[in-house]
Amino acid sequence: MSYCKIAPDHPVHGPYHDREYGFPTRDETALFERLVLEINEAGLSWLTILTKRENFRAAFDNFDIDRVAAYGSRERSRLLADAGIIRNRLKVDAAITNAGRLIELRRSHGSFAGWLDAHHPLDKAAWVKLFKQTFAFTGGEITGEFLLSTGYLPGAHEESCPVYRKIERLKPPWLRVARRSAH
Repeated sequence: MSYCKIAPDHPVHGPYHDREYGFPTRDETALFERLVLEINEAGLSWLTILTKRENFRAAFDNFDIDRVAAYGSRERSRLLADAGIIRNRLKVDAAITNAGRLIELRRSHGSFAGWLDAHHPLDKAAWVKLFKQTFAFTGGEITGEFLLSTGYLPGAHEESCPVYRKIERLKPPWLRVARRSAH
């Protein structure tokens, strides 16, 4: 069953589906948060992650990239002891490592969104390869969901979903490509 069918009336999934999922964003903090949350969802349910979202924000200094990139062993230990988030060493290390990589992307592309735009459009397989080369703990599912949820790949919503029209008006990257290829 599609997310558009199960999410709308759900107290946790509903607000995310209606206001965030598939909506394009250029905000670096929002993009970093989404990447960290998608990584943490691996092997778990999205409901678990959304339920813990505020805990993640508190634990990771509201996803301040510069602060997270500067985390050392003390912060890493604090995160691994925090029952409010997912206490998985690989996922915690990936968040810290990826924050550092985003700082590098700022230098080369101005921002995370600038880097995404510089490589767009790619098909999912090419995106996955690029993400694996660039970031820690990213595979096909994590990369695909990150790109769907931030408007870089189509398919977040069914065309019959009312949210689809809202997103369409925002001209997400995937739609700009679809319109160019139609002309």
